[in-house]
Amino acid sequence: MTVNEFDLIVLGGGTGGYVAAIRASQLGMKVAVVEKDKLGGTCLHRGCIPSKALLRSAEVFHTVSKSPEFGVEASNLSINFLKMQERKQRIVDQLHKGVQYLMKKGEITIFHGDGRILGPSIFSPQTGAVAVSYKDKEAEILVPKNLLVATGSKPSTLPRLEVDGEFVLTSDEALELEHLPKSVLIVGGGVIGIEWASLLNDLGVEVKIVEFADRILPLEDVEVSKEMTRLLKKRKVKIQTNARVLPDTLSKEGGLVTIDAEKNGELVSFKTEKILVSVGRKANVENIGIENTEVVVEQGVIQVNECFQTAESHIYAIGDVIGGLQLAHVASHEGILAVEHMAGLNPHRMNYDQVPKITYSRPEVASLGLTEDQAKEQGISIKTGVFPFKAIGKALIYGEDDGFAKLVIDEKTNDLLGVHMIGPHVSDLIAEGALAKVLDATPWEISKAIHPHPSLAEVLGEAALAVDNLAIHS
Repeated sequence: MTVNEFDLIVLGGGTGGYVAAIRASQLGMKVAVVEKDKLGGTCLHRGCIPSKALLRSAEVFHTVSKSPEFGVEASNLSINFLKMQERKQRIVDQLHKGVQYLMKKGEITIFHGDGRILGPSIFSPQTGAVAVSYKDKEAEILVPKNLLVATGSKPSTLPRLEVDGEFVLTSDEALELEHLPKSVLIVGGGVIGIEWASLLNDLGVEVKIVEFADRILPLEDVEVSKEMTRLLKKRKVKIQTNARVLPDTLSKEGGLVTIDAEKNGELVSFKTEKILVSVGRKANVENIGIENTEVVVEQGVIQVNECFQTAESHIYAIGDVIGGLQLAHVASHEGILAVEHMAGLNPHRMNYDQVPKITYSRPEVASLGLTEDQAKEQGISIKTGVFPFKAIGKALIYGEDDGFAKLVIDEKTNDLLGVHMIGPHVSDLIAEGALAKVLDATPWEISKAIHPHPSLAEVLGEAALAVDNLAIHS
């Protein structure tokens, strides 16, 4: 049995894992990554990238379908879903090759197998080891000075609602569809559910959403949630909130699936071709040898300190496996900070109020920091500035003028508490809000940044002015 020693072993080659490995390599560490599937993980192969590629195709179809409004006459418009899937895969493959190149550039050793943490043994009495098993050859033992667990997550499901890949799907199966269904019931109105609702609706699929909470996008600002509800309903998406799906009522017959939900003590029945279960994600903590360590797992996620160390100081964990904000860019930053802490660099601690969160629907949603209700719940006296895209020239030119930008400000200190947007390209505009949050900018400072005209970014400058009732174009 081969034994290899490394300064750092990363268990999981997803976005957080491979970024951490690159940073460790930059710091002069001898690094190995153990990945049982493909480098890039869920984000690249079954999440962020493929879903956004399909969303872009849907956006293009929607734009072309209304091209006469722009004086452009298009005829014989149709959807070739297989070509959309092929384009998606080309993008994924190109980025996958890019990650492989970065691993070679950083002289990072990749072990393509199942990694499992071992306790202290003859191989490593102090730090333990990692066993990598393969289907076609002998296992290998890796001995680390430090270990980083970055095993990510998988789609959650509902008890007794079995995912069969034909009638009942998660986002994993939905990304591999060869044909568009005529109708879909989406269980869960969070970020992933709303993205799929927007995507499928734009491609002509009849979409229904059932959400357990009292509103869709329940973690976003209430005004953003209301606006998204209004716009989806305008697009004929049917939404049921305060409704609990009853898995035991599921039946499959004649190529259709039927299921009931309970709302206010009454039953609501749904009949569609597919059910897409979108109820969050579950950390991958099983079958990686956690039980061989003193690492603590509570409520399904690994417990870490602010430096991402577990109960065993040489074992770190980042990304979806530690819960919190399960976002690729969060995992990447956590990985960098964890590695820098290993190297003794004393990095800045992660401030999750500075993290942008995006829903890549049409229109997009972007936010960071506290919502208005969250600020009030913390006893903070606030003021807000809201400005609509309908008053922004570039939004009218672009042909997408629904939505608004909203700033939540501490009334006493004038500190920026939160940024909340719904509208065109807000996934890009939120970067200005993130920078403002990092720099602790005030509304006055945001308004004094000169925003080019015409541009969508003007909405943030006007929202900043609106905090003190000084907006120019309202």
